[in-house]
Amino acid sequence: MQPVEVSEREAEVLSAVGRHLTNTQIASRLHISVRTVESHVSSLLRKYGAANRRELAILAAEQDGPGGPGGQDGPGTAGGRAGRGTVAGVPAAHTSFVGREAELAEIEAAAAQARLVTLLGSGGAGKSRLAAVAAAASRHGGVFVDLVPVRDGFVEHAVAAALGVAERPQSELRTVITDRLGRGRALVVLDNCEHLLDEAARFADRILAACPGTRILATSRERLGIPGERIVRVGPLPLASHAEALFTDRALAADPAFGADPAAVAEICARLDGMPLAIELAAARCAALGASGVLAVLADRLRLLTGGRGADERHHSLRAVLAWSHDLLDEEERALFRRLAVFAGAFDLAAVLAVTPGTPAGAAADVLGRLAEKNMAGKAGPGRWRLLETVRAFAAERLALAGEEADLRSLHLAWAAGTAAELADAPAPGGFDAVADDLRAALAAAPADAGEVAHGLARSLGRLAYARRFTREAYGHFREAAERAGSPAEASRDLKSAADCTHVMPTGGHRHFELLCAAAERARDGGDGAAEAVLLATAVVTTARNPGWYTVPHADLLCLVARAEAAGDPGDPVVAAWLAAARAWTASPEPYSADPGLAERAVAAARAVGDPVLVSAGLDAVVSAALRAGRLRAAHRTARERLDLLAALPGDDPGCAAEIVDIVHVAVNCATAAGDLPGALAVAREALADDLLQDQYYLSSNTVIVPLALSGEFGEALRYAGEAWESWLRAGRPGSGMMLPAAVGPALVHGLRGDRAGYREWRARVPDAATGQVFDLSALAGAADALVAVHGGRLDGAAELVGGLFADSVNPLYAGYARPAGAELAVLAGLPDAAARVAAAEDAAAENAWGAACLARARGRLHGDAGELAASAEAWERLGARFERAATLLLLPDRAGEGRAEMAGLLERE
Repeated sequence: MQPVEVSEREAEVLSAVGRHLTNTQIASRLHISVRTVESHVSSLLRKYGAANRRELAILAAEQDGPGGPGGQDGPGTAGGRAGRGTVAGVPAAHTSFVGREAELAEIEAAAAQARLVTLLGSGGAGKSRLAAVAAAASRHGGVFVDLVPVRDGFVEHAVAAALGVAERPQSELRTVITDRLGRGRALVVLDNCEHLLDEAARFADRILAACPGTRILATSRERLGIPGERIVRVGPLPLASHAEALFTDRALAADPAFGADPAAVAEICARLDGMPLAIELAAARCAALGASGVLAVLADRLRLLTGGRGADERHHSLRAVLAWSHDLLDEEERALFRRLAVFAGAFDLAAVLAVTPGTPAGAAADVLGRLAEKNMAGKAGPGRWRLLETVRAFAAERLALAGEEADLRSLHLAWAAGTAAELADAPAPGGFDAVADDLRAALAAAPADAGEVAHGLARSLGRLAYARRFTREAYGHFREAAERAGSPAEASRDLKSAADCTHVMPTGGHRHFELLCAAAERARDGGDGAAEAVLLATAVVTTARNPGWYTVPHADLLCLVARAEAAGDPGDPVVAAWLAAARAWTASPEPYSADPGLAERAVAAARAVGDPVLVSAGLDAVVSAALRAGRLRAAHRTARERLDLLAALPGDDPGCAAEIVDIVHVAVNCATAAGDLPGALAVAREALADDLLQDQYYLSSNTVIVPLALSGEFGEALRYAGEAWESWLRAGRPGSGMMLPAAVGPALVHGLRGDRAGYREWRARVPDAATGQVFDLSALAGAADALVAVHGGRLDGAAELVGGLFADSVNPLYAGYARPAGAELAVLAGLPDAAARVAAAEDAAAENAWGAACLARARGRLHGDAGELAASAEAWERLGARFERAATLLLLPDRAGEGRAEMAGLLERE
C-alpha cells in the first residue's frame, strides 16, 4: 500500500480505531465531539480505501504493530493486533532464550507439512516460551492467544479480543474471526489448551476448514486430537549443555557475581531432570544460598517426595522445587502468594489490595516485588503481574489448605464487581479486555446467594460486553442479572437491557418482544405501574415499526395498548408520551403505518419529556405517515431531522440501539426514495464509520450499493456488492429480504457497462415478488431494466416493460424511478403513447430528484429540446450522477466531446 497522508488528529483517531475504541470513547479521550470523530473516520475510510470500519481497524492495527509485554513461559496482556509479517501479542521476553534449536527446527519442518502443530509437554517444560520464539520468527502475520485465564465457552472471545474484532449484528463471532483470518496467510498460536481441550479442538477444526491460509500452533499437555495434527514433543533441556546454560544465565541475573563449581550446577540440573521452570526457580535462590546450598536443600526436598520417580519424575522434581521455594518465603510472602491464586489472569496492585484487606499499598507492593524477584510471580506489563499456570495451581493448593478459599472468592467477587462497575461508568481503552477473564470467572464462581454483588457484576458485565460489541455475551449477562436481581424492579430493568441487545442480534425479533413483555410482568410484580405501561408500549411501538423483524397480530398489539393504558397514570408525562406513540403506531393494521395526526401528537408529547428515544420513535411515525401519503420529500426532511438526535444517543447504551439503527436505516432509504443520491451516500458513509452501525442491516454495503450504482460510482458499487454477497453467504444467508433486493445495484452497473453475463447473474438474484420489507429495493429492478435498455439501445420488449413500470402494483416509494425511466424508454422506442407516459410520470418525478432529472431528459428527447437536455445535465450534476450526466451530454452536439471523455472513464473496468 502506498503511504497515506493523514493529519496528526487523524492519526490519533486511526490508532484509536485500531484499538477498537468506540466513537464515544475516542471523543472522550481526545476531547472532541462524537461528530468530529465520525468526520475523521469517514475521511480515513476514503483515504485508505477501506470498505468499512472493520477494514480500517485492521489497517490501523497493522500499522501499530505488536505490543504488550508478557511473562516468561506464559504471555502477558496482548498489545498489538495481527499485522502482515507480525504475530501480535507475543509475550515480551525479559530473559534470554536458551537452547531448543532442535525443537525449533522440528516445528518448522512440521509446519511445512501440517497446518496444526501442537507442542506437547508437561507443565514447566517451556512450551509457551518455545511457541513465542517460533511465532516471533514467523514470516506471516497472526496472533498469540493466551488461554490460561480463559474459561470454558470463551475461546472465541479470547481470539477475537487478540485480533481486535467483535461480533457483528448479522454474524456470529466465529464468522467474524474467519472473515478476519480468511484474507491470507496467518498464524494463530493457542497457548495452554489443556483445560479447554474440547473447545480449543473444535475452534481449531473450524478455523482450519474455513481459512485455508491459516496455520495453528498450539501448546498443551494433551493432544487436541483432530485430523492432521502434528505433534512436537517438548521435554526437558538436555543435560551437560543447555540445562546448565539456563541455570547459569538465570543465576547471574539474580547475582551478577555468581560463580559455582560446574559439577554442582550439573548435579542441580540433573536432580531437576532438566525441567526449565524448576531450574529457573532454583537458580533464583543462588544469590542467597549459593549453588552448594541449593543442592543440599534440594536433595532433602526430593527425598521427601512419596512414590517412585518413574514416569512422573519430572512432575516430582518441579513440585519439589515449588514446595521448597514456597517454604523459603517468609510468612508475608506466603500469605500473598496463595491469595494471588484467585486471579485467573494478570492483575495490578489495586487488585492485590482488594484481596488483602488492611494491607498498606506500600507493603503489598514490596511483598509483590519480592515474589517477582524469587520467580514466584512474573511481570505481565507495566504495573501488572501474573502467576504462571503451574505456579498458580500450586498456589491454589496452598490457598485451599489454608482454609481461605471461600473468603478469597468473596473478596475476588467484590473486586470484580467494583472494577466492572467502574469500567462501565468510565470506560478506559483496553480496560475490559485486560480484566474480562477475571470478571467472567468471578461471576461464574459466584454462588446463587451472592446477592447484590453478583447481580451488580452481571449487569456491569452486560454493559461492558455490549460496549465491546460482544452482543450475545451481553445478552447472556443481562439475563443472568435478571435471575440474580433482588427485586422485581431490578429484574425488570435487566430484562429490558437483554431485550435491547436483541435488536442488534440476528433473529432477535421474537426474543425482543417476549423479553419486553416479561419485563413488564416483573414491573407489575413490583407494583410499578408506570414502568409496566412504558414497557408494554415499547413492545408495541418497536414491533409495529419493524414488521419484517417479528410479526404480532394487530389485535394483540391493541390489547397491549389497552393494558398499558390501564397500568400507567396518564398524568405521568413519560407514560403519556409512550402511550401516544403506541396509539400512533397502532391506528392502522397496515405494517409500518402511523396516523398523521396521532404521530404529531406523539412527537409533541415526546419533546415535552425530552427523551431522544421517544422523540425518534415519534418522528419515525411522522416519516411513516408521509411515506404512506406519497410525500417522499417530506418524509426525507423528517428523516434528516432524526439524524440530529444521534448525538444524544450513546452507542454504548443498549437502550439506544434500536433508535440508532433505525434512524440511519430510514434516513438512507428515505433519501434514496426521494432521489437524493448525495444525501443517501453521505448517511450511508457515516454508517460505515460507526462501530455499531457498520454491519446492521448490511449498512456496510447493502444500502450504499444502489445509490452508488445510480451515481455512476461503478467500481465502488461492485466492490461493496461482492463483499456483501460473500459475507451474506458465509453467514448462512440470513435476512434475504434485506440482501437480495440490493442485487439491483450491481445488475444495473453490469448492464450499463454492456456486460450482459454479469447483468443476468445479478438480475436473477433480485426477487420477483415483494419481500415484505418497507424499503423494498427490488421494486427498482424494472427501472434498472429500463435504464439498461435506454443506454444500451436494446428496445425489443420495450412496450411490455414500460407497461409494467406504470402498473398500479409498482411500489409507490420507488415510482419516482420506475415511471420516469419507463417514460424515457417509451420515447426512445417510439411508442405511440410516449407523450402520455411522459405526462403520467410528472407526479412521481415531483417527489424524486433523480426522477425529475430523468424526466427532463425524456422531454428533451421527445421534443428535441436542447434546453430540457441541458437542464437535465445540470440536475444530474447536482445529484452527482456522473454516468447519467455524461449520457445526457452526448445528446448535446456542442458538449458531446465532454460527454464522451467522461463516459470513457466511467466505463473503464476496474
